[in-house]
Amino acid sequence: MLDKIIAPLAIVITTIISSLGYGGIVILMAIESACIPLPSEVIMPFSGYLVFTGRFDLLLVATAGALGCNLGSTIAYAVGHYGGRPLVEKWGAYVLMSRRDLERVDRFFARFGGITVFICRLLPVVRTFIALPAGIARMPQAPFQIYTFLGSWPWCYALAYVGLKLGERWNNDPSFRALMHRFDAVIIGAALIAVIWYVRRHWRHRMSLND
Repeated sequence: MLDKIIAPLAIVITTIISSLGYGGIVILMAIESACIPLPSEVIMPFSGYLVFTGRFDLLLVATAGALGCNLGSTIAYAVGHYGGRPLVEKWGAYVLMSRRDLERVDRFFARFGGITVFICRLLPVVRTFIALPAGIARMPQAPFQIYTFLGSWPWCYALAYVGLKLGERWNNDPSFRALMHRFDAVIIGAALIAVIWYVRRHWRHRMSLND
């Protein structure tokens, strides 16, 4: 099942980057950061591979990826900032975020401040969703953008660097391509498990409120 998901997804990602260049990286990473789990673990290593071929520059690839993160995160932030709290309080059971989750986010940002965004941008999975609670917590826009960029750039650079250094093996070693394919499957599988757990947890909470 995962193979059927990964293969067409990887084709779409590589086609967009090959066609649009740096702009494609910006667009794809913006989608990834707008609370849509499009795997940066595929986007950035392929971009790094194109650095290996001589088409891209590594620093520009990392910067394009980070700018895309800022763009997508701004959209998610705006949703949280302008509609997040009323949305959660009225329709929380349907958007899978309860009032308890909202209160927990408020306390977390009150305790740790903007550094929360920086740290989360360096972590798999959670980096995709941190902008929404940042908006709900009404984190000031300027530090939000700065921390988002500073946290995203090393992540994008590291993944692109992997693609650059392993580019030759990517081309010539079928076993390595198979290894990377399995790695993508693990990432997507973990994300699916996390989503299932999250939905199940909130569904149970909703049912307990209705009892």
